[in-house]
Amino acid sequence: MNPRAMHFASTFVLSLALVAASAAQQSNRTTKKSHTAAMTNADVIKMVQSKLPESVVIAAIQSHSSKFSTSPTDLIRLQKAGVTEAEMNAILAASSGNATASTPLPAAQPQEAVGAAGAAVPSASSQAPNRSRLPQISVVSGGASQDLPLEKTQLAQTKNKPTSMTSLAADSAVTQAFQAGIGTATTSITTHIRSTAGNSTVQQAGTIFSGMLAKRKPTMTYVWGVPNPASANVVDTVSPAFSVEFSRMPGVKINEYEPAIVKVTPAQTCRIVGATQGKQDADSDPAADWQVYSHFLEERVPAHAEKLGPGKYKLSPAAELAPGEYAVVFRPISKVKGFSGGDVARAQGDGFMFDAAWTFQISDSAQ
Repeated sequence: MNPRAMHFASTFVLSLALVAASAAQQSNRTTKKSHTAAMTNADVIKMVQSKLPESVVIAAIQSHSSKFSTSPTDLIRLQKAGVTEAEMNAILAASSGNATASTPLPAAQPQEAVGAAGAAVPSASSQAPNRSRLPQISVVSGGASQDLPLEKTQLAQTKNKPTSMTSLAADSAVTQAFQAGIGTATTSITTHIRSTAGNSTVQQAGTIFSGMLAKRKPTMTYVWGVPNPASANVVDTVSPAFSVEFSRMPGVKINEYEPAIVKVTPAQTCRIVGATQGKQDADSDPAADWQVYSHFLEERVPAHAEKLGPGKYKLSPAAELAPGEYAVVFRPISKVKGFSGGDVARAQGDGFMFDAAWTFQISDSAQ
């Protein structure tokens, strides 16, 4: 064979080899991809209903290929299934970067679909600068204001009836549950708060369901409290004024709530905010039929709540506050408003509004 023919033959063989290698590589990629099923809305709902921590659900969304549906109807279905705001934000973010996912919604549509607060949820591309949608509470004094950190109440159980705040503070089952919860609290709820709080300082907390009861009865007493017997936020005036803003709280009808001041009762390991009775395992019931506030035991302080606009208030006590421990909280205007025990346990929507607290201490030297 002459040299020219030999060169042509070798070139042809080399080309065939390159084509074969390329085809094999593409086949391997296709095979590998086919073995990794795209995550769907149903997968997220299954994880949430299996009570996986929110951080785990979000990590799974971010690390897998996905084929999410983000229509208004699908978002409503996700919220009703217990998917949190942070988890839905992760779904929207994954959808916006996934060619196989449904078309992302305009910025205002997600909130219009999943909440009735009248505020829009930013699109996935603008979520980071808008994480301050959680309520903001500030102490206003002399033209200056100082933000109070958001604290998430813990939830304990006891078989004793809620006769008084003092009796609850002396209940060993309650105090031991809060003491155990400081180090062993479920992380799903605190992760949810941290993931959306932005510049708010969020105190370590979680939801505690006491396992120390020897016998469970059909009716339990659920006790709300915050860790530590004293607040780190010391106020040096007996007549504090608070600026309250919750107009952009997602998934909440803001006209159903108003800010309030409550006196909290120090215990050995915590401060008791309030208590109510409910059916056994009421905390896991998804139905919004738990009238948490209809017979809620708390020491509410007479206060003036001046409404400045939708979800915006100026709050101040009606009289000078005695030295002690207090908290700004949100309470339903209607005493018979129903709550989902699942929302309370996961601190989302109405459950978040009722669980949240901004504690402060009036010092002995306050004037």
